[in-house]
Amino acid sequence: MSEQKPAGALAGVKVVDLSRVLGGPYCTQMLADHGAEVIKVEPPQGDETRDWGPPFKDGLSAYFSGINRNKRSIGLDIARPEGRAVLLRLLEGADVLIENFKAGTMEKWGIGYAQLSAKFPRLIHARITGFGSEGPLGGFPGYDAMVAAWAGLMSVNGSPESGPMRLGVPLVDIGTGLNAAGGILMAMLERGRSGKGQFLETTLFDTALTFQHPHAPNVLMDPTYVPKPTGNRHPTVVPYQVVQAKGRAVLVGAGNDGQFRKFCAALGRPELADDPRFRTNKDRQANRDVLADIIEPLVAAQDGEALAMQLMNLGVPAGALLTVPDVLNHPHTKAREMVVEKDGYRGTGIPIKFGRTPAEVRRKPPLFGQHTREVLGEAGYAAPDIDKLIADGIALVERRK
Repeated sequence: MSEQKPAGALAGVKVVDLSRVLGGPYCTQMLADHGAEVIKVEPPQGDETRDWGPPFKDGLSAYFSGINRNKRSIGLDIARPEGRAVLLRLLEGADVLIENFKAGTMEKWGIGYAQLSAKFPRLIHARITGFGSEGPLGGFPGYDAMVAAWAGLMSVNGSPESGPMRLGVPLVDIGTGLNAAGGILMAMLERGRSGKGQFLETTLFDTALTFQHPHAPNVLMDPTYVPKPTGNRHPTVVPYQVVQAKGRAVLVGAGNDGQFRKFCAALGRPELADDPRFRTNKDRQANRDVLADIIEPLVAAQDGEALAMQLMNLGVPAGALLTVPDVLNHPHTKAREMVVEKDGYRGTGIPIKFGRTPAEVRRKPPLFGQHTREVLGEAGYAAPDIDKLIADGIALVERRK
């Protein structure tokens, strides 16, 4: 008899997920990967990212598929009282409710935390919003790129020539999802001591502001300092920049004077480390353009990926600039199991590796309402009652157009 595979670290945890788009679904996919039972409750029109494509495959967009595996989907109209009654049934025995409605929406429906905690005192209610409910921007909806603009992230991204630029990946949404996941786990740990659930909120604005490192600390220490886009050069560490080489560009760096010495030796110019203009980072910062003019032709003469590996073997930071297809097919990606497959579904892997309770991909991303009947049956509804809920448009198995 084969040994039974251990359950994930969050096996037995039940999550009712009302969130849509990215931050909330990213959070709940992480919880689901590690064994939590996640019921994705979608509005009648479905999670809008189901339509965000191409590409599409088997009725699902890649965008939706990338953040919704290991979940079951139920369509439910909670804008109607009958739908909210079903939601309350689903929350019986649930550990976590997560939602990203506009602040005040749940309260308007009579299912805010005050009402829910009276009925479910152990429930952890996690909310993701754009700006929170207080302050001049409180209550406004949040979108990743717009919040990145409000939080100053765009002001430090780009180059002097380009000016501020939108970030190429939705870091604000993803970071907020990570904060929500961490907050949920902290609340569960505290509940183990107190026996009580609690409300927690993460906002895109707050998260984006914490990403402003080292820029925010620089300004808080020196209010006259105004960060500006520096392109592919680090604002304070020199050298730390992208340089074109043969084959592909490479990001080279020297975080300390010892690394700079090794870097110079690798380029065949060891004497640069003793040049008074470049001995310390402060010296190199003052003469960064002069140093760049020296090292750029030296790097350009070498194969970029080979140089990056040479420098890494010497203990010097370096990175070959891979494309997304390059990295998805890279042998290190394979070694780290960072592309996963399940019944035709392919997705990015699971970044947290447990030794005893490994995460796994158990379910492909669900079609809309794929599990409506199943979930309602588990919640105690008889088949005729489920049929009526579907016939009345309270529960759904197909998206409402």
